[in-house]
Amino acid sequence: MAANNKLILVLVISLFPHVIFSSATSASAKEYDAKAYVDSWCRTTLYPNLCVRSLSRYVRSRAMQNPRDLARFALKASLYRAKYTKAFLLKEVTNLEKVRPQYYALVHDCLTQIRDSVNQLSLAIAELDRVNRRGGKRQVDLDWHINNLQTWTSTALTDAETCVSQFPGRRMSKLKATIKGKVKNVEETTSNALAFIEHYAAARYRARRP
Repeated sequence: MAANNKLILVLVISLFPHVIFSSATSASAKEYDAKAYVDSWCRTTLYPNLCVRSLSRYVRSRAMQNPRDLARFALKASLYRAKYTKAFLLKEVTNLEKVRPQYYALVHDCLTQIRDSVNQLSLAIAELDRVNRRGGKRQVDLDWHINNLQTWTSTALTDAETCVSQFPGRRMSKLKATIKGKVKNVEETTSNALAFIEHYAAARYRARRP
């Protein structure tokens, strides 16, 4: 009896590494598939390299295998950058009011635009979750949800573009260049998110065709 138990234990121990290896291989394959999927769709955007970088953290956290995942994570990436930029501008505008008043109005206007971008992107993410829960079974409902998604994301993009346009040319102070760079990043990630929303909308409409 003891010999049989030892034999079973030896078999379990010998098989254990194979089970772990198989699980790890499966997880790696899923991550690779998700990365390939993201890479292929990022190439269709205006800013493919930024697209891949901004979505890489989400590829590692879970698989992305459908247009909705792409749209949602692209929106989340854009919202993350917008919130980060808003916090930076808020800090700067507080200092500028007394130290460099000539920049205050410019940065304050930009802060207002980015605040609105944050709000619009938050609404877009909530709308995408809503259409997923409700399914958009009726054409009129789906049209309404898709229109909201496109409108809010487009507005967020316009806000960022408006801010960037206030910093024309290349010769500018370090502060202006820093602000322009951060807001430009918001603009570009939002542009990519809008492209994926269009892709998601097209996929949903194709799925409804008889």
